[in-house]
Amino acid sequence: MNFTTFKFGNELQEGLDMMGFEKATPVQEQAIPIIQNGKDLIACAQTGTGKTAAFVLPILDKLTKVKQTNKVKAIIVAPTRELAKQIDMQIEGFSYFTNSSSYPIYGGGTGTEFENQKQALVNGTDIIICTPGRLMAHLKFNYFDTSGVEHFILDEADRMLDMGFYDDIMTIAKRLPEKRQNLLFSATMPPKIRTLANTLLKEPESISLAISKPAAGITQSAYMVNDNQKVKLVREILREKGKDLSHVLIFASSIKSVKEIKQTLNKAGMRASDMHSGLDQHQREDTIRDFKNRKIRILVATDILSRGIDIKEIGLVINYEVPHDAEDYVHRIGRTARADRTGEAITFINQRQIRNFLDIEKLIEKEVPKLDLPKGFEAGPEYKIATRNKNKKHWNNKKNFKRPEHKTNAPK
Repeated sequence: MNFTTFKFGNELQEGLDMMGFEKATPVQEQAIPIIQNGKDLIACAQTGTGKTAAFVLPILDKLTKVKQTNKVKAIIVAPTRELAKQIDMQIEGFSYFTNSSSYPIYGGGTGTEFENQKQALVNGTDIIICTPGRLMAHLKFNYFDTSGVEHFILDEADRMLDMGFYDDIMTIAKRLPEKRQNLLFSATMPPKIRTLANTLLKEPESISLAISKPAAGITQSAYMVNDNQKVKLVREILREKGKDLSHVLIFASSIKSVKEIKQTLNKAGMRASDMHSGLDQHQREDTIRDFKNRKIRILVATDILSRGIDIKEIGLVINYEVPHDAEDYVHRIGRTARADRTGEAITFINQRQIRNFLDIEKLIEKEVPKLDLPKGFEAGPEYKIATRNKNKKHWNNKKNFKRPEHKTNAPK
């Protein structure tokens, strides 16, 4: 479907033409007409499907056709400052030829930045993109007039609930006009998301797109490896890949591991940087900018970047550990093979993480090839699950069991 089908105003369509937007993605085809009709919507769509444009474009189009006021018209809530900034950047591109304005509101900045955020709320910036905690901080004061809010959007709702933002979301919603359009986008649809949707949304339409499946362009593989071999294996893989890869993203589960990997790579002459919650906002922004501009080729990060970073040139993602949540695996490796490109994802599996990786294979309905370790490496653990025999006091190895049929929790 071509974007002209949606009959956007000339100003918005001109921005789309400038950015090279021609063919709508499936989530855009389904969501945009629903939002244009003013209906509430619950959408199950993972990162990388074009969902930001799916909710931003119809709202921007409406704003170009109504009288300008000094009140905020739309609030988009996102789980992290990185995602909030990314959404704001996309809105800036889409709205280039319109009179609509947007402003990101998130924590971690200075007192001056807090004041700038306050002014955006007071002066009625059309679209506010915010993290829950920082918007709550502003709502404690009386300067934010929420009476003009007509659209309330929750992006990556499952992630926000995982991070403990349910109460904040409900508090924010109670401060908004009862008559408004509510849009909820989530990569997964667990019971807690359905509960949130039933509380906030009114007679919503629902759409669901092939969730939790990695892009076809991602080549997936894994190594069975002991923990004391992992850092050396990262270094070996990057040496073998050479300088052909423009961007490499390495995910680790702890700040300690992130720092260790970065230091090891730097000592080996491979310039790497790190990204984690221990950095202040300016450090994060500088790191992301250097990574995008290829001043840094290798970025080691915690799951802070598993959602909310969109760099099309990432050619390799390495999972230093198997993520505990199978959905997080899909989001991590989804940082590569963006926009119909190809990419590679490699995961390190130790003995304790085999069951978690089997859950991942069940979710993606695919067995990921296990590669032999490079020469000079001691053999890693076998891909088997240790199970307890009730009648014996020892552990048995169990493998080649039949995996249960994959089911999704997507709304019907």
